[in-house]
Amino acid sequence: MPDKAFQDYYPDHFAHCYGCGSLNEHGHQVKSFWSGEETICHFQPKPYHIAVPGYVYGGLLASLIDCHGTGSASAAGYRAENRALGTEPPMRYLTASLHVDFLKPTPLGPILEIHGRIKEVKGRKVIVEEWITVNGIVTVKGEVVAVQAPEQMIQELIEKSK
Repeated sequence: MPDKAFQDYYPDHFAHCYGCGSLNEHGHQVKSFWSGEETICHFQPKPYHIAVPGYVYGGLLASLIDCHGTGSASAAGYRAENRALGTEPPMRYLTASLHVDFLKPTPLGPILEIHGRIKEVKGRKVIVEEWITVNGIVTVKGEVVAVQAPEQMIQELIEKSK
């Protein structure tokens, strides 16, 4: 895998997300990478990420789908424009829609694999199909519709970060 995850290319003003922001020391630090034509993220839940004893909290699983999806959307946006990750202007995507189906309880302990497949890139919108596996078993499926952050928002965040 490459040294840098998609999220590591986010400019500082977009790197504070609780799920995937590299500058949020209290967050999940989600790190996503290309794996052929799909995307992948590995995440080790902590003992406090509990729903009931022995199982991962569903809100965490939804958060992983969300942040892996927006990171995958960003990488797909760059790829669609034949641009290297991190080149200017930045392409940061935000969640417009999040759908999550919990297929089976997700056991706490093993490393989770979050997989993504780009379903559509159309203008400023990217749709990412995702699934979480534990020891090869799919426990969660989801879909993120992500839209590119509006230019006005980007400019406001740049000004605030000065």
